[in-house]
Amino acid sequence: MASVISPDTLLFLKDLNQNNNRDWFTQNKERYLAAKENMVEFVDDLIQEISGFDEAILKLDAKKSLFRIYRDTRFSKDKTPYKTNFGAGLGMGKGAEIAGYYLHIEPGKSFLAGGAYQPESGVLREIRKEISINRNEFEAVINGMEFSKYFSGLSQEDKLVRVPPGFEKDDPMAEFLKLKSYIAVYQLKDTEILDKGAVAKFAGIFSSVKPLNDFLSAPFR
Repeated sequence: MASVISPDTLLFLKDLNQNNNRDWFTQNKERYLAAKENMVEFVDDLIQEISGFDEAILKLDAKKSLFRIYRDTRFSKDKTPYKTNFGAGLGMGKGAEIAGYYLHIEPGKSFLAGGAYQPESGVLREIRKEISINRNEFEAVINGMEFSKYFSGLSQEDKLVRVPPGFEKDDPMAEFLKLKSYIAVYQLKDTEILDKGAVAKFAGIFSSVKPLNDFLSAPFR
């Protein structure tokens, strides 16, 4: 039977959000460790489920896929020491993977994402070239029935105002070439997170973004 995300895990994150300091965290370290273990088990089952349509995901380790809860505050105005979410990256820039999947668990703000997030400049240029050259194939992916079932398009976060150098201003794909990330995002309700069928549902949503991942990764294979 697949793992489920425990209500205690969400409760820990809610409490951490209201008590984001080292003293409270130290006093509640056991709760954190229990929540972290719950997430590792869930992500491990999710990896197994995703491997049914993406075998490359099997090489990932659930524990290593989970991001650290400790924030790097050195260059941030926000000095709170802990993240108030659990995030797991499955591919998406990890190792040699250009595109992949991401799970974000945060009470009231959870989401699933797929694609390529803020790739380095050389990789980003190759992705843009692929989109410009293979317009029809790219449009078929993002307008596909399965993709459109869960996603309304690609995230417009950090979009450029102008077409980047090296591409024609009147390129038919100009609006897509302005993007700095190529990700699709599905917002989750807390009830969906706690559902017993969450592993299967999340994997199903990720399967709909697999064609986008394949397209974005094609220039590097």
